[in-house]
Amino acid sequence: MITRRERTRVRRVCVAAWGGAAVSWELATPGLLVPSLATCAAFLMLATGCALHIRRGLLAELRRSQEIAGAAQRALLRPLPGRLDGVTLAAAQLSASRGAAVGGDLYEAVPTAHGIRVVIGDVRGHGLPALGAAAAVLGAFREAAYDEPSLGGVLLRMERALGRHVRDRARTEHPAVCAGEPESPAAEEFVTVLLLQLARDDTLTALNCGDPWPYVIRPAPEARAARSRGSAPDLGPRTPAGLACLDGETLPPLGVVPLPPDPRPQACGGLRPGETLFLHTDGAEDARDAAGRFFPLRNVLAEAPPTPARLVAGVHAALLRHTGGRLADDVALLVLRNDRH
Repeated sequence: MITRRERTRVRRVCVAAWGGAAVSWELATPGLLVPSLATCAAFLMLATGCALHIRRGLLAELRRSQEIAGAAQRALLRPLPGRLDGVTLAAAQLSASRGAAVGGDLYEAVPTAHGIRVVIGDVRGHGLPALGAAAAVLGAFREAAYDEPSLGGVLLRMERALGRHVRDRARTEHPAVCAGEPESPAAEEFVTVLLLQLARDDTLTALNCGDPWPYVIRPAPEARAARSRGSAPDLGPRTPAGLACLDGETLPPLGVVPLPPDPRPQACGGLRPGETLFLHTDGAEDARDAAGRFFPLRNVLAEAPPTPARLVAGVHAALLRHTGGRLADDVALLVLRNDRH
């Protein structure tokens, strides 16, 4: 996709080329000064007109590219419903590729007979090259989430879909050496994913393949009551009250090593009414400012608004302020708040 800086560079090169040609011609041709200057001015006006024509063409191409990228994003990351089975949702994705509206991060939430099933993940790399792997993994999740009775079955089908995508891509890029199993850079592609299930009784189970564990944000009065009863986890002196991070065993990312034949989901407690679950990819906590300081996600979450949509918007804005609008990696954010009574 052509950026604004590239368009400006093209215009400057065109004008400089025409101007240089005009001046060189007139200096090499003997004659009076006034006619020579008039000829130079005519050359420069012609160069400016050509540059403006090129600019209009580039702007039209940019608009078409943006429309295509927007359609691809809407097809891949479909807008989540505002509410699923008594749970309020909000999500956002930020691409690290300048001028791109899509990237390699993914998320989805679907209501099933087993509860609300959620996936969030990150494809190795970012921008448009990672789009194919993200589409393969998301497509497998959207089918398997309804059919598979366990999260382990969903994860295995996502792994098989990624394997097919990687093999097909490697054969396409290296047809001469890929008659059998391909060996190419495409075969090194992997995806980190976190699978979550929120059952009807508000219990949480998860399978984590290399993605950051999510945060649970509790209402302040409830957090203080839990701490006074001694049931709240020890979050440390710098962790805000009411904010906890889920934790557990982490499997390797999809595509690195084969999964166990029967992955067992982990019990992660529950998400009680009024509590909020904040999921994110590693691009959020790994984002740095100009001085190399990491993004203070915990502090931002402690001060963020309570509603999921405002929480996502607040973290999004804080990330852009912290990095000066220059993200080094794609970022996906997904928030669920249990509004069941």
